[in-house]
Parts: sequence; structure tokens; C-alpha cells
Amino acid sequence: MKFMKLGSRPDTFYTAEAVSFSCEFRSVSSEVSSDFIIQVKGSRYLLHKFPLLSKCMRLQKLCAESSESPQPQIVQLPEFPGGIEAFELCAKFCYGITITLSAHNIVSARCAAEYLQMTEDVEKGNLIYKLEVFFSSCILHGWRDTIVTLQSTKAFPSWSEELGITSKCIEVIASKVLTHPLKSNLSHSHSRRLKDDISSNGGDSQRHKQATRGWWAEDVAELNIDLYWRTMIAIKSAGKMPSNLIGNALKIYASRWLPTIARNESVDKQSASNSDSEKANESSAKHRLLLESLISLLPSEKGAVSCSFLLKLLKAANILDASRSSKMELARGIGVQLEEANVTDLLIPSASHTNQMVYDVDIVRTIIDHFMLQWQSPPTSPPRSRIDFERRRSRSAENIDFELQESRRSSSASHSSKLKVAKLMDRYLQEVARDVNLPLSKFTSIAESIPEFARLDHDDLYKAIDIYLKAHSEMGKSERKRLCRILNCKKLSVEACMHAAQNELLPLRLVVQVLFFEQARATMAGSKVAELPSNIKALLAAHNIDPSKPPAPLSTTTSVQAEDQLSISGLKSPKSKLSTLQMKLSEDDDLNENGMHPDGISRPSKFKALCSLPYRPKRIFSKLWSTNRSMMEKN
Repeated sequence: MKFMKLGSRPDTFYTAEAVSFSCEFRSVSSEVSSDFIIQVKGSRYLLHKFPLLSKCMRLQKLCAESSESPQPQIVQLPEFPGGIEAFELCAKFCYGITITLSAHNIVSARCAAEYLQMTEDVEKGNLIYKLEVFFSSCILHGWRDTIVTLQSTKAFPSWSEELGITSKCIEVIASKVLTHPLKSNLSHSHSRRLKDDISSNGGDSQRHKQATRGWWAEDVAELNIDLYWRTMIAIKSAGKMPSNLIGNALKIYASRWLPTIARNESVDKQSASNSDSEKANESSAKHRLLLESLISLLPSEKGAVSCSFLLKLLKAANILDASRSSKMELARGIGVQLEEANVTDLLIPSASHTNQMVYDVDIVRTIIDHFMLQWQSPPTSPPRSRIDFERRRSRSAENIDFELQESRRSSSASHSSKLKVAKLMDRYLQEVARDVNLPLSKFTSIAESIPEFARLDHDDLYKAIDIYLKAHSEMGKSERKRLCRILNCKKLSVEACMHAAQNELLPLRLVVQVLFFEQARATMAGSKVAELPSNIKALLAAHNIDPSKPPAPLSTTTSVQAEDQLSISGLKSPKSKLSTLQMKLSEDDDLNENGMHPDGISRPSKFKALCSLPYRPKRIFSKLWSTNRSMMEKN
């Protein structure tokens, strides 16, 4: 770091006790008696008028306003910037005593000199002139000096702004960052860390280059949030810095200044509120301001900041009760790269005082909405004129092929991302399902927000439903049916089907569906149908249901809608899928308390549990179940 020395006399300031004032004072050794007393923030200086008044216009004015007296004149300087250290430095300059100036004290010295009006109008080569020369020719030319100087302005915000120190430092820092992107040697702290990293991890050239381009982030992170925000705005406004480097710099700053916030911090704040509420609220407000400032600096480009980092900021935002706009901005950024998230990061603690939920499920639903929104088709373009149409036709075949390839690549990325998010959400539901205060509507809202095609199987979803049923054992029959509607039995694995068949928490209708599809699958595969557990047999027998026998046919006069019918074309052709097996749990809800269907036709009680089975003539069911029996006999 650079420094400048002014003056040549040795330091003769000393501390003594004045009997007449009954207090300590600071003075300077001299053969001439003191005739000037200056009081600065409780400290008294016994000095001499001549050297001080010859360089300080303000002291000249104060002395002129006072009446002549044989006693030493007393001058009060109550709001002196920089305190006694800055005043003593200016006083020593007036006496010609050697002083040392550097980036650490130049701001306080400059503010003090401005307060005392030590200008060229009073004396040529005065302190203000010398400080300005040192500041512009030395301080602003050094990277580290500029950072330290800017950081020291936080003690004198109004003075520094008025004198232009703050703005000049920010300008220079932004300029050095943008014009010297690879000069990592400017940052000593970065150079040391990079050497350690290379020695421990080897000389990965790509990683080294990436780290070198962000050499400035660690030094800028030393600034307080107000100065940091202004500096980053200056860097971003130039439009030359890659967004990923901006994101990396924000991550470094957050890890340095934003404390590790856990869910119990809010509890600790409440327990401390009785004894030290003011301090706790002040700390919370400080962290909230820091967090919201960082969020406002986040780049809008996808991938500039990792999804994990954004989710950590969102957790902190919930605990610190940040503004809704800040939370929504984070939710948007997370949504566009949701496929990169993990379940642990998505478990965002709920800070709501109106409910007792453990996790904030609403914000996750908002994140999913943003994720789905990015894959929606753009609005239809307005009609083109004939000229535009001809111009479009004239484009080369290469350009058209390129656009088609880009479209297919985008579609493939969309499909892959949705598959990943579907898996992620099902595992997320398994975690939040354990919360006894989680309403059914919120659980189903998350589950239904995923497109049907995105779930290749429903095993994880079934596990989440099973966990929810165990944690909410008081659920009624209608709520259980509503919960299980989101489950597709055709997408359950054999293991999941076997578990579901023995799950007494599931509605009976769902168990029957699982058994039916499992038997149909076994029939198509030509394997033996597994023996049912004894408890399931007893349950089905209690409801007069025999899965080994087809249900009795309804009257041929019964009218059945086409959408409620069952096609077994898949059984005729083993290669086809069972996509035509339409099982609807909602049919049970259409039955009233008297067992009447809305069409007015009464259903026998023993068929109520099998209402999900669509209706076809008896010969079709006979063929299905006879095939099943014959396969069992062969085996």
C-alpha cells in the first residue's frame, strides 16, 4: 500500500493533567506558552494560535467572533469529523510535525481538513491540496488502496459524498474490473488463495482461467452492503461483465456477510425479545436489507446463479421476512432451472404466523408455476403480409433446417426437464407429507401441478400418498378418495402393487383397481397370479367381492356411457398397451347415499366396491377371467 509523509519535525505532542481544568489535556512541547484551547469531543488541546490560524480559515473566523481576553481563548469543535485522531493529524501538520497518510486515514484527514477550511486561499500548499494530489495520483492508481479508501468512507458518508471521494472510488474500481479482467495479481488475497488452490487441486487450466476472471470478487466483498451495491451496479451497467461472474461475486459476498440462518433463529429471536428485543430487531433489519439488496443484483439470465444458491437465499428470505417482491424474484429464478434443485434445498421453512406448517409449500407451488410457464408456447404471431410471406419462402433450406433442429432440441430439453422435475416433486412430497398440519389441498395441488406424461411411473407418488395417509390417520373416506385420485394404478410397479394390495389405509376401491390391473398384467405376461394375502381376502369377502370371479353382468337395458366402458383389446393383442383400461375413482362419488347413480339406476350393494370396473357384456369378462384361470391351472 502507498503512503505519504508530510512535515519534518519530530512528534512533540504529549498528554498531561491541567490543575486549573481538573482534567487531562494534550499539548505540544514549546518554549512559548499556550494561548489557545480547543475542545474536540471531550478532549482538550492546549495549543498556539499562530501555527493553527495561519492554515485554518475556520479557526480564524471563530477567534474573530470572540472578545479579547488575557486568558487562553477556548474554541469548541463538537461535530469534528474523524474525532481527535483526525484533529491531531491536522494540528501536527500545522506545526510541521511529521505525519503519515495512507488509504486508512486519508478520508478522515480530508474531511477534517475540509471542516477546518485548510484551503489554498489561506496558504499555498495547504493540507487539502496535498491530500487531493495524493488521492488522485497514488490512492486511485492502486487497487487495494482504492478498496480500503472506499471502505473507510462508511464512517463519513455525507462528507465523503459531498467531497466526491465515494463516487471516484467506485468509478475506479468498476473501471479496473472491466478493463483488467485477467489481472488477478492486482488482488493479493485472490493470488494467495489461487496459489493454495492450484497446489492442492493441480493446474486445471480451465478452472484456473475461470477463477482468474473473477479475481476482483473477494476484495469487493469487503465493502459494506451500501457501497457494494453501488459498485456492483456500476460494474453491471457497463454490460461487459459475464452474468456468471456477477453471480459468483454475489455468492462470495453472501457467504461472507449473510449468517447461516436456521429455522430455530426465529425461535431464538422470540426468546431474546424479552431481554434484548431492540438489538435482535436491529440485527434482523440489517440482514434483511443485505439480503434484499443482493436479490436486486441477481442476473436475470438462466444459469448465472446456481439453483442451490437461490434456494438458500429463499430460505433466508422466509426467515428474515423479506418483501414479497424479493421472494417472487427468487421464485422466478429458481423456477427456470428447477430441474437442478434437490429435495433438501426445497424444504423451505415456513415463517407464517397464521398456520403451523413446517414447510412453505405455497412458495414451492409458485416455483413450479414459473417452471411450467417457461415451456409454454409463445403467442400466435400476427398475420404476415404477402411480401413477408414471399421473403420467408426465399430463405435458404439450411436456415430452415437449422431452425427445425433448434426447435427439436428445445422440445427435447423441455421434456427431459419435466421428467426430472416430476421425480423431484414426488420425492419432495414424501418429505412434506410427514407434516401433520399440511392440508390435503396443498398436497394435491403440488401433485397435480405435474403433467401426467412427466411421471413415467407412480411409485414415488404412491409412497408420498402412503406417508401422508399414515401422518393423517384421522382423514375421512371422501378425503382419502380425493387423495388417491391422483394415483394411476397402471403406472405402479409390481412391488408397489403388492404393497398397495396390503395397504389397509387405501380406499377399498383403489385396492380392487390395483388387484385388477395386476391380474390383467399377469395374464398378458403369461405368468401365475400371485396369491392374495389372507387379510386382503378377508376384506374382500366382507364386501362380497371375489377377484377370481367376474362380476355379474348388469341388465342389457342399462345404458352406459362410452367413456365408462372397458376395452380389453389389450388382452387380445399382448403387444398393445392397457391404455384403454379406464378406471375412475370418481364414479364412487357419483353415488348418493341410497346407492343411486345420477342416471336413476340402482346399483346392488355388492357392486359398489367394484363401481370403478367399467361395464361390458358378460362374454368379455368371461373371456378375461377364464384366461386367468386357465393360466393358473397350467402353472
